[in-house]
Amino acid sequence: MSKVAIIGTGFVGASIAFAMSIKNMANEIVLIDVNKQKALGEAMDISHGLPFIGQMSVYSGDYEDCADCDVIVITAGANRKPGETRLDLARKNVSIAKDITENIMKHYTKGVIVVVSNPVDILTYMIQKWSGLPNGKVLGTGTVLDSSRFRYLIGSKLNVDVKNVHGYIIGEHGDSQLPAWSATHIAGKNIEEYCLIPNSGFTQADKAEIAEEVKKAGAEIIKNKGATYYAIAITVNTIVETILKNQNTIRTVSSVIDGYMGIHDVTISLPSTVGADGVTNVLDLKLTAEEQALLLNSAEQVNLILKEVKSI
Repeated sequence: MSKVAIIGTGFVGASIAFAMSIKNMANEIVLIDVNKQKALGEAMDISHGLPFIGQMSVYSGDYEDCADCDVIVITAGANRKPGETRLDLARKNVSIAKDITENIMKHYTKGVIVVVSNPVDILTYMIQKWSGLPNGKVLGTGTVLDSSRFRYLIGSKLNVDVKNVHGYIIGEHGDSQLPAWSATHIAGKNIEEYCLIPNSGFTQADKAEIAEEVKKAGAEIIKNKGATYYAIAITVNTIVETILKNQNTIRTVSSVIDGYMGIHDVTISLPSTVGADGVTNVLDLKLTAEEQALLLNSAEQVNLILKEVKSI
């Protein structure tokens, strides 16, 4: 028997629940929201389609239902408003996340906490500390979606099935993130080697354009439709699946890093093995000197915000 709690039933939380239901991901999915009517409505709406999908239970509940969950997904939080800085958003959502964490831990018995709310690196760090759980038991979605966008854009540019494209966006989920080009491969060939193939049509300018497009993708979607929720819902599903099935899949989730390339006590995204116990291993990428410098800078950008909110 598997049980998942989703805290926050806005666009993202509801889409995650819907995607999980379609995949028949867990025996129980409980939706928790300060707006109890919204949680109830979403649970009812999904439940009425379950006869076409399979046997499972989707219902609205409260923090006491976090007991015995295999995964607890946190999506609740405020959205960034025009003119608002990242620090403003961090302060606001750190306060919300602290209250959520305290309520979860009153009833917590087991499971991995997956943080989706933004700024995800900041909230993952703080929730890890507040929860008192072992390092790795709290992880953030980090750059998993950014890495998916990265692979999608490379596959589209090179006209290659995305399943044959392997690459990672690492560091902060934000402006200082970077593509690990040195660890990007097409069917086993490093992308630099692959692009020596005649007519590959992939230039340094294309690389810069893809990196920038990945970074701005979320803002572009918000400009066009007001919010992003489908791709992140699918992303969270892949993370939850690898936890529930103990698949030990490698994903660029966000977790507290201590000692990697001189990075200490800060939360960033790196390719990590994810299973039933959360993050069990962080891969040692062989980055170029330039990539290492960019990664250190990215970690420092996260650290600057952390220093401002740690006292909350």
